[in-house]
Amino acid sequence: MPENIHPTAIISPDAEIGAGVQVGPYCCIGDNVILGDNVRLRSHVTVDGHTTIGEGTEIFPFASIGLPPQDLKYDGEHSTLTIGKYNRIREYVTMQPGTKGGGLKTTVGDHCLFMAGAHVAHDCHIGNRVNMANYATLSGHITVGNNVTIGGLAAVHQFVRIGNHAFIGGMAGISYDVIPYALVMGRPANLAGLNIVGMRRKGIPRDELEQILQAYDLIFDKEKGTLVERVEQAVQLHADQAKVKEILDFIQADSARNLCMPEYGADTARLRTAMSSVPS
Repeated sequence: MPENIHPTAIISPDAEIGAGVQVGPYCCIGDNVILGDNVRLRSHVTVDGHTTIGEGTEIFPFASIGLPPQDLKYDGEHSTLTIGKYNRIREYVTMQPGTKGGGLKTTVGDHCLFMAGAHVAHDCHIGNRVNMANYATLSGHITVGNNVTIGGLAAVHQFVRIGNHAFIGGMAGISYDVIPYALVMGRPANLAGLNIVGMRRKGIPRDELEQILQAYDLIFDKEKGTLVERVEQAVQLHADQAKVKEILDFIQADSARNLCMPEYGADTARLRTAMSSVPS
């Protein structure tokens, strides 16, 4: 037994184990599992199903990865779970493969953090550098963009899309699509503005923040026509601005869910106060 594989671990001879993999006490690894180089399973981790875990990912005790999905329609079909590189998957996290109703695959990007008790259901697609805090829960068929933060105990309804750089507040209940760069809070959740702090931390320049804010003000000003009319006007005014175009493309894309909206309109005065500390 290699010194980096604990003697109590149970590893299928058909599993593919990369160089430098560490498997701690009482871990169980199934037949069709692929562990990339330098993956570390600390202890009491179960990895099963057609699951691939990328290089440098670390998984903590009692995580359950790749077991059959919690979908009553699942009938044992061949489906996959693919997890990218350099993720941290903490205690009691559950991640499940896809189903025939959702394309037969679940995917997770690179450099993500899943804190204790987080759940990624079947047919979800998670981008890069996503942080899910303790006991945050994704239902099936959810798409999460890059650089998204989902607060503790937040719950996301199936088929919802969450755009890049969005911030979901703790204990939020998300039933509708969340535009890129948004700040969303509450139960049921409402669009509460823009993720100014997150965008500042990512180094987005002030002029681009101003562009996003101007577009947000137009799109969600309830006193200026219908949402469709406001989006069309925003397309005409901001089509050459990449980050605004990302928001507009998100809104105009086909979706199974409605759009998460602000309760009291755009409220850009508060957002401009938050912008006041951003360097010019």
